Amino acid sequence: MIFIAVRYTLRPEAADNWPALIADFTAATRAEPGNLFFDWSRSVEDPCRYTLLEAFADEAAGAAHVRSPHFERGLSVMAEAIAEIPEIIHVPLPDRTGWDRMAELTPRA
Repeated sequence: MIFIAVRYTLRPEAADNWPALIADFTAATRAEPGNLFFDWSRSVEDPCRYTLLEAFADEAAGAAHVRSPHFERGLSVMAEAIAEIPEIIHVPLPDRTGWDRMAELTPRA
């Protein structure tokens, strides 16, 4: 599995509309055969900051993603909305296929 975390800082005028701006990119990426997850979250402390957590089955799936037409279109849309270059963590996790359950926390009955 390839795990990627990306933090985006947006221009204030784009922040509230970000989910709609990247909706096509998000849907197309989630439909890729090698995509394991592609999840956005918005900071509770900074409304202009969004974080993307994504994973692909392997390096080949990640490479196919960045070569896709929707990736290029998505970057073009994002470039108009970001305030600075995004920060990224890209880590291969060869023995992983997805999420585990957290051992330390269970819902109360």
